[in-house]
Amino acid sequence: MTVVITKERPDTPDAIQLIEGLESDLAPFYPSESRHGYSVEKLIKQNVTFFITRKDGVPAGCGGVQFFGKEYGEVKRMYVRPEFRGFGLAKLMLEELSKYTKENGIYKLRLETGIHQKDAIALYRGWGFKEIAHFGEYKEDPLSLFFEKIIQ
Repeated sequence: MTVVITKERPDTPDAIQLIEGLESDLAPFYPSESRHGYSVEKLIKQNVTFFITRKDGVPAGCGGVQFFGKEYGEVKRMYVRPEFRGFGLAKLMLEELSKYTKENGIYKLRLETGIHQKDAIALYRGWGFKEIAHFGEYKEDPLSLFFEKIIQ
């Protein structure tokens, strides 16, 4: 198994396909007002650094990070296609996002995820993220959880 994570624009065909897959997976669980993910256009406009994971050359997952000054980076559009889950690709993406954030002089990562994303929540907690109150432009939402991790 060969896994490669590369920094790419979120408007490439592979990135668009992954973001559409994420939206399709979330749609049955959350009304639109509780889905806070950025569109491809907003990812670009907000200067989100975007990465794609490929397993044996096939686009398997994605993730991005948006910096808020030097205070924190926020994980955006974290996703692994269902057929690629269980290979540790999400952990590899978190490592890549953490490394990139730290290389840019930021030592705190935050994220929002939905309450129905049980595997993602377990991943974040297992990776050392602690639950926090809503932050930034987020409002309290009973369908959202918010996490933070200090990067060592």
